[in-house]
Amino acid sequence: MSYDFHVGQKVVCIDDTFKHVSIDQGIRKGEIYTLRWVGEYTHYIDGTFFGVKLEELHRGNDDGPEGYGAADMPFRATRFRPLVKDKISSLRKLLAPTPDAPVEPKVKVKKKEEV
Repeated sequence: MSYDFHVGQKVVCIDDTFKHVSIDQGIRKGEIYTLRWVGEYTHYIDGTFFGVKLEELHRGNDDGPEGYGAADMPFRATRFRPLVKDKISSLRKLLAPTPDAPVEPKVKVKKKEEV
């Protein structure tokens, strides 16, 4: 999956659920956040993932009873999406042809004759 995130960008949380974790992680679905760090992160239990850190939330050391000892561990980027102010414009970009898109052949359709 490709991520189009950059530092300073506004994002909205789309997933604030954490399986098997009872400690509140601080993010809320539907809330808007600002990115302060983006990049690949490797955690000895969770593996390597594309992560983001938020201006509004510093996670500190994850050294509680369920913690892994990571300092200010990022959230997975999949929990967020870029905030889009002009939704119509973003949808138009999806319809715009891309240079590497295959060209579909034009098919002629015979018209039915009226009786």
